[in-house]
Formats: sequence, structure tokens, C-alpha cells
Amino acid sequence: MSEGLQFNTTAGNVLPTLEKRAKRASLPLRTLRHPLGRIGLVLFLALLICALAAAFIAPYDPAVQDYDFLLSPPSPQHWFGTDDLGRDILSRVIYGAQTSFEVMLSSIAAALILGVPIGLATGYFGGWFDDVVMRIMDALLAFPTLILALAIVAALGPGLVNAIIALAIVNVPAFARLVRGQVLSLRDLEFVQAARAVGMTDLRVLCRHIWPSVRGSVVIYASLRASTALITESALSFLGLGVQPPTPSWGSMLAVSMQYFDAWWMGVFPGVAVFATVLSLNFLGDALRDSLDSNLSQRG
Repeated sequence: MSEGLQFNTTAGNVLPTLEKRAKRASLPLRTLRHPLGRIGLVLFLALLICALAAAFIAPYDPAVQDYDFLLSPPSPQHWFGTDDLGRDILSRVIYGAQTSFEVMLSSIAAALILGVPIGLATGYFGGWFDDVVMRIMDALLAFPTLILALAIVAALGPGLVNAIIALAIVNVPAFARLVRGQVLSLRDLEFVQAARAVGMTDLRVLCRHIWPSVRGSVVIYASLRASTALITESALSFLGLGVQPPTPSWGSMLAVSMQYFDAWWMGVFPGVAVFATVLSLNFLGDALRDSLDSNLSQRG
């Protein structure tokens, strides 16, 4: 009899644990079952693999100039053709993925590290701290994204690191505003008040109760902001304020192609790379949003 009671007690402890694990795994599983999620994930992983394994995949050195193939159209020797200096377009597109992913992921990560704590603190504590910080965020949001990024890069100087800093600063207010709005809707709910009543510190309430309810929206928004960051980085490189030659960049390749309208391959392939990356991120964001909405509706 005691063995049966022990078995039932153990089962009673195991079942809630399994249920919690199933709920945690349900969001990524639903995302993978989503048609747009699968397409977006395959596209994104393919581009990411190209960026990580560029040294092994690229057929030529992206900086090597071959004067026997100046402005050569796509051919068996050069699948994507060559540019005005005889450099292989395919190799430059592959190596350009390294630059674009480095700027995009680094800037979004920095914006998350800065913006999320700002949003959590201002939304939870409120008062004069909220007023002062949010007015600064509003001032930054008043500028169009590209204009503000151009101003920051112009002040710091062109270059890869400065482009990352500019894009991070531009994206911080958006994440801070999003998280603050979520926290404002959660801080007065019963489960937060109960956590305070039992003596939990503010930091523990934020980390254990409020942040888990906010992070889903943050992940979805980060995927969408990453596509905006990529477009802005390409625009900065297009204008000559981003990554500097001879480092390959999709934006700078598009800028050079504007001088050679007859050489269509110089602009088409970098443009397709930008389009495919943005499309994959938007597909992933849509799939994550639909999966999160489905998860919340089932819990309700």
C-alpha cells in the first residue's frame, strides 16, 4: 500500500513537470509546423551557412581582380558574372552575407541588451524615472530610422563598428517602448501583486514573473527589426557610410551596379540576397506571431 502511495506521489510530481516541458516546446514546434515558418527557417539557415562557411563555399577570393573577365555576364566560369574590376559576383555575394549578418545580428543583440532593461525598469517603477527616460526615447523615435542612422555614422565616421553602433542606438527606443507597454499591462495583475505580497524583491518579480510573459513578443519583434536593420545597413553601405571597400557588402555592390545599367547581374544578385534575407526574417516573425497567438488562445 505504501508503495502505491509512493508511486502516485511520484507520478503526481512528474506529470506537471512533463506538462511544463510540453508547453515550453509547443511554441518552436508550432513555428516549424507553420508553412511560412518552414520556408523562412530554410532560407535563413541557408544564408547563415553561406555566411559562416564563406571561405569554403566561395569559388574565388572576393578581392581578386581578373582583367580578362571585366563585366563578364554569368558563365560556367563565373556563375553570377563579374563586376567592373573582374571580381567574381558570386564570391562577393557570399562574403557579403558575412558582413550583413554580422552588422544585423550584432546591432539587434546590442539593442536588446540595452532596450529590454530600460523597458522593464521604466514600466515597472514608473514615476519621474519613467518620464525622463521615455522622453529621451521619444526624441530618438521622432527621427526616421535611416536619417538618425546617417547622422550617427556621419558623426562617428564610416566603418563596420560605427554602423553597428548606429543601428543599435536606432533600435533601442523601439524595444524599450515595446517592453514598457507590456510591463504596464502586467504590473498590476494579481499574480504580480501576489509575488510582491509574499516578499519577493523587485528584481525577482521582474525576472521570474514579468519577463517570461514579455519575451515572446520581444522575440517576434526582434525578428522583424532584424530585417529593418539589414535594409538600413544596406542603405548606409549604398551611400558609402557603412562597410568600406574592399570588404564586400550587398549595399556597396548595389551602389556600384548603378553605374553599369547594361551589366544587370551586378545589381540583381546582391538585390536578391537582400530580398531573400528580409523575406526569411518576415516569414519567421509571422510564424512566431501566429504560433504565440495560438498558444495563448489554447491556454485561455
